[in-house]
Amino acid sequence: MLGMSNQAYLSIWCKDFPEDLLLERLGTFLSTVPFSTKQPGFTHLEIRAVDWTETPVYEQDLRSLPLDAASIVELAKNHLNNDSSYSVHSRWDLWVYEGDPARWQLQPQALELICYGEDFDSGAWRQDGHLEVNFGFEHLFTGHAGLLGIRQIGRSTAESPEEKLFLEAMARPENLHNYYEKTRENIKKLFDWVGRIEKALPVARVRLWSEGEENFEARLEEILAAR
Repeated sequence: MLGMSNQAYLSIWCKDFPEDLLLERLGTFLSTVPFSTKQPGFTHLEIRAVDWTETPVYEQDLRSLPLDAASIVELAKNHLNNDSSYSVHSRWDLWVYEGDPARWQLQPQALELICYGEDFDSGAWRQDGHLEVNFGFEHLFTGHAGLLGIRQIGRSTAESPEEKLFLEAMARPENLHNYYEKTRENIKKLFDWVGRIEKALPVARVRLWSEGEENFEARLEEILAAR
């Protein structure tokens, strides 16, 4: 709606990630995904060896017959190597404010889940984690134009005609209240998922981060706390 393209991510480092357990860890990770009710299953698998510049050694479009976690692991078995990455696509349901006229809708949103062998791309896992989630658009959790949160850092002037209409709509208290509530639901769903991952895997640490926020996790906590 407003042309915001910053993405939000989760990086996960495990206590151990040996090659012989790599696909088991991947399967456990994938089993935690909260699928979209309208579009369940994994819809794409891509496996690369050595680094990101290499052509995929395996790629499969699964949209016609989305798979579960165990089936993804089965497809990847012939390409088990510590110098490989495994990228899987899926969708989950989040609240979005869109349409003409704009209204709140629970809609499938794209997810990308990546597993890094420890020898892939010169040890990319050290920075990105053994496992990584691209949650999709950052603004689905932080809101547009700085309107949400305790600090109230909203912009005084719109940066586009679309944002002008949006800010005019959010000037009405009932609309801003709904904006808080729907965004909080998205945040709670994200945190619930992270919690399931931490329970399912031998996690050493996790990092929530985004392209537009200096401290993405703190921003989410702030929005949850605001009243």
